[in-house]
Amino acid sequence: MSIRDAALLRHLVHQGPVLRALGRAAGSTLRGARAVKGDPPALPGPLLRATLPPRPAALVRDYLRHVGGDPAAYAGQLPPHLFPQWGFPLAAETLTGLPYPLAKVMNAGCRLEATAPLPIGEPLLVTARLESIDDDGRRARLRQRVVTGTASSPAAVTADLFAYVPLGGGGAGARGDRRAPTVPEGAREVARLAADGQAGLAFASLTGDVNPIHWLGPYARAFGFRRPILHGFATFARAYEGLVRAEAGGDPWVVAFVDARFVKPLPFPADVGLFVDEARRVWVGDAPGGAAYLEGSYGLRSATGPASAGSRDPNRKDRS
Repeated sequence: MSIRDAALLRHLVHQGPVLRALGRAAGSTLRGARAVKGDPPALPGPLLRATLPPRPAALVRDYLRHVGGDPAAYAGQLPPHLFPQWGFPLAAETLTGLPYPLAKVMNAGCRLEATAPLPIGEPLLVTARLESIDDDGRRARLRQRVVTGTASSPAAVTADLFAYVPLGGGGAGARGDRRAPTVPEGAREVARLAADGQAGLAFASLTGDVNPIHWLGPYARAFGFRRPILHGFATFARAYEGLVRAEAGGDPWVVAFVDARFVKPLPFPADVGLFVDEARRVWVGDAPGGAAYLEGSYGLRSATGPASAGSRDPNRKDRS
């Protein structure tokens, strides 16, 4: 581990809320395993609210550098894709009482939209709600919404989270039966995204997502992976910053939204490409025609005018 990677571990002291949320999820899983499944809960669920202190400036700076961003480009602003660091604890509470093995929940993707800058020095006003559940007996698909704002910038960032919980069973609709997504032949590479051997531990320290599948080799192998896999939101953040550099002229505000699906685990160390096409679709993958790890779409706005983003992917849904 490099001196810089070791220094990132100091940010673990800021991750208490996320770690406690993970503990509560584990407890809920034990209770859910014993519960008899009844009627689905009324949806959308209750709207949960929290007011949180400003994020530490050093944490924000080190996070941006870790995912390939330029701290100077965010002068006075929080990067929208850092929302898991403050949003996951409240999002986890929206799942309390569900009769599912939540320890097995897998992130399937996210649609992140920024409608206003998020000031770095103000308390954060966060809401979270479980919006929908699609339970087909094999897996439960969950959709949550986390909205973040401040007193001077209400509802600046909206994140729709998509996840699934495997419930057993199989058949024609099982996850492994679908053709693996690939990067289209006509896509153009606009950036390289690298993750070294400590990327999982560093991201865990910066966000609080300490699932050992992302940083502990024996644990990852026990789940069938040859080595640790990158956090889905680490790939997402790297892709977002690649779009800022390559498609937005280095101005984060030009990126209006990124709508992405995590379609294949990305083992690391890794050096992969960021690919786009003229329809503003985006992929993280090995090469045109090769495996894709993330796929989705993005929208842009002018740097000074109102949003002129590309339209939302009409086929967007949790396809896990």
